[in-house]
Amino acid sequence: MSTAYTLAQETYAGLGVDTEAALQALTAIPISLHCWQGDDVGGFEQGGGALTGGIQATGNYPGKARTITELQSDLDKALSLIPGKHRLNLHALYGDFGGEKVDRNAITPQYFQGWISWCKERGLGLDFNPSYFSHPLSADGFTLSSPDKAIREFWIEHGIRCREIAAAAGQQLGNTVVTNFWIPDGYKDLPVDRKAPRERLEASLDALFAKKLDPKHNLDAVECKLFGLGSESYVVGSHEFYMGYAMKNQKLLCLDAGHFHPTESLADKISAILQFVPGLLLHVSRGVRWDSDHVVLLDDATRAIMEEIIRGDFTGRTHIGLDFFDASINRIAAWVIGTRNALKCLLLALLEPMEALRAAEQAGDHTARLVLMEESKTLPFAAVWDEHCRRQNVPVGAKWLDEVKAYERVVLSRR
Repeated sequence: MSTAYTLAQETYAGLGVDTEAALQALTAIPISLHCWQGDDVGGFEQGGGALTGGIQATGNYPGKARTITELQSDLDKALSLIPGKHRLNLHALYGDFGGEKVDRNAITPQYFQGWISWCKERGLGLDFNPSYFSHPLSADGFTLSSPDKAIREFWIEHGIRCREIAAAAGQQLGNTVVTNFWIPDGYKDLPVDRKAPRERLEASLDALFAKKLDPKHNLDAVECKLFGLGSESYVVGSHEFYMGYAMKNQKLLCLDAGHFHPTESLADKISAILQFVPGLLLHVSRGVRWDSDHVVLLDDATRAIMEEIIRGDFTGRTHIGLDFFDASINRIAAWVIGTRNALKCLLLALLEPMEALRAAEQAGDHTARLVLMEESKTLPFAAVWDEHCRRQNVPVGAKWLDEVKAYERVVLSRR
């Protein structure tokens, strides 16, 4: 142990905080790394087209992954620089289709076996996502809520197939897969009928969730959104819609940090929603004005989310994933920055003097509560984080960037 950590340990102990217990708890919380940061949400479908559904990756930093092998190599590099054991979050358009044209209503576990084996070899968990965008049958902006029955049936089947893939992966890995359903459906301008698309969406969801799957292998989540490019005036799957659907059907609700108004607090929603649903999926991102997909920072918004998870003892019911895609900087560095920051925010929350804070609040001493919360911000957290990195055999501080730059010179620059 470093001298800095020993001193930090003593300082925290003076406020009743056990740094060793905090570090042990942190190692048990996985973050799900999103595969789409590595290739700008391109995927590996034969003849894949331009991004649609309001999704946009900006920037042209060299070296993006072009094949599954390249993407796996980049993920390996990122994971080697992030402390702890984590998960992979995979979208359906990232299957190994071997150059074959396989439409999304025909995908099966065989096309994802390579990814499942890759995760198993590394001891990683896996999460999954149907891909309801960048497809000819989503071109008009509607999928599961489309007025065209044939289009709805196509996308219902896609959802069914994705749940089957997730369940197969969960069974093989011995680790529950969270399958998250997000659709881009909506109108750019004001609609006349807001009701009918939501009725169709509910019926479609009911159809694709009709088969009961073992929750040990698969858990379903539904994801809301305030607005998107091409759906500025009306999103079928709004927060209220999916919150109601998740409560009624006891599904996980996915809250994306970039899918709400900038003045809304995602942290405030966590304890309220968990009163009524079995669990939450969090997509940790950073919204900047209209764009919801910036690299996660160690900022107040992210800290508040992680504090709420820890303060409410919600780690067992909350699944944490990342969701950003920045093509303006080194893509591997983006993974590392975002994941390390999410973990730092979790550690900061674990290091709060919780017993003293609760005692002050229960005693009605709001002055002491505020003092403790503010003084906690300047405690020697960095020394504890550095100790965590040492124990997990990853670089301390910004030294990891040297490895990313070396990988860029040797690998990325040749793509």
